[in-house]
Amino acid sequence: MVTDGPVVTGGNLLTDNPQLYEAQFPDPEHRAARFVADLVDRFAPGPSGRRLLDLGCGTGRDAGYLADAGFDVTGLDLSTRMLAYARRRHQRVRFVEGDLRTFDLGRRFDVITCLDSALLYCHDNADLTTALANCRRQLTPGGLLVAEMRNGAYFLGNTDLVNGPSIRSVRWQGVTYTSRTTLWIDAAAQLLRRRRVWTWPGAEQELVQNSAWRLLFPQELRHLLDRAGFDVLALFDAPGPRTEPPWHPGAELATGLRGDRLHLVARRRDDAA
Repeated sequence: MVTDGPVVTGGNLLTDNPQLYEAQFPDPEHRAARFVADLVDRFAPGPSGRRLLDLGCGTGRDAGYLADAGFDVTGLDLSTRMLAYARRRHQRVRFVEGDLRTFDLGRRFDVITCLDSALLYCHDNADLTTALANCRRQLTPGGLLVAEMRNGAYFLGNTDLVNGPSIRSVRWQGVTYTSRTTLWIDAAAQLLRRRRVWTWPGAEQELVQNSAWRLLFPQELRHLLDRAGFDVLALFDAPGPRTEPPWHPGAELATGLRGDRLHLVARRRDDAA
């Protein structure tokens, strides 16, 4: 049965409609959250260090899984609709509205995660520096920053993602939503820009949404982290929750850094060091 149409606030169709987001980007095996738990066990083994902050938590899917796995989890996101949905679904998690560039929760965490290129919405060097400083300030000494994002180095020799539009359809509440997405590189700003056009039966007109990610290169990321007071423990392109083949427990980490995803584990340096 076809129900009422999606909420469209002028923001982002997917973040305005969290259930549509999860239908568009399913993770039934919770690979992203299990990936985080595996890295924490590898680089910070033991029963301590379970206070975790998930930046850009979205629908709370990863935060909820990690809470069920024994972490003390807080999730932070900019979208009020995403947070309302997450609070209903994952009541063991504390959810807070906030921005990577300004957040200050007044407490420290043992692990901070920043998945699905959330860090790359900081488009300029000042915003990146501030976001990393916020992470460092709210990590315990020795705490871990775990991030997953697009790899800027991939675009030096590959154009498959920017050659033409990609078309994708997802069915939600009896309606098929189709997106036509075009990516292009803004070299001067070092951004990967995206134009996504949505159509669905009954829509009065196409919904056009524009966004962008900062493209970070591996050595550039290492430099920013060093300046922010972090030691990089691992920087690898595969495997991860969004790679092919995907991450699996105990997988060897590939450091060639030629893939389109970049995965990071960094440790906050002690103030005395």
